[in-house]
Amino acid sequence: MGSPIEAIITGVFSGSVVATVVGAILARRTKRIEQQIRTEFDERLDVSRSTRLWKEHSVAELLGPVFLQFERTGRAFRRLVPNSVYLEAKILKDANTVIRDLLLQKTHLIPPELLDDAAKLIEHYDRWLEEFEAVRGGSEPALDQPFVFVGPKGFPFPADSEKRFKDKFQAFWRELYGAESRSIRREGTTESEPNLPRAQ
Repeated sequence: MGSPIEAIITGVFSGSVVATVVGAILARRTKRIEQQIRTEFDERLDVSRSTRLWKEHSVAELLGPVFLQFERTGRAFRRLVPNSVYLEAKILKDANTVIRDLLLQKTHLIPPELLDDAAKLIEHYDRWLEEFEAVRGGSEPALDQPFVFVGPKGFPFPADSEKRFKDKFQAFWRELYGAESRSIRREGTTESEPNLPRAQ
């Protein structure tokens, strides 16, 4: 048998070797876990950034312009009086065309839950524009011509779809920019719209 000093030295040496090996294994495992966490965090951050960027584009290029065109046509309808050919031929036709074209050209920016609503709006606007062309043609509109309505012909305006688009615009706006919406009283109803910065 060896001396106690040899036993101590051997024990210390073996303990050091074991501690070094265990430490190296733990350090490698810790680095692997840190790398996995970092990778997962980066992936989630990329998804979050991508989602935010998509929502910003959706608000700026589709939902915002569609919201304002809905407002434009709503206000025009509230002013609509018999023989107001300008309102119909200019404002309603232009706004209906813009909304339909935006929905067709910016389909990648339509939130998935609004795709069915977009299809309903496109169908209504297609039919309205067809009827407008059939009634008005390329000629100057006569004051005695009736207004163009396609609701009675089976293509009523999908008001619920309009509401869902407006609601989604406001929800995205608040989520992206944190702006609270304000209520506006209109003819006995309360509608919300975002606090957009005013031009000076």
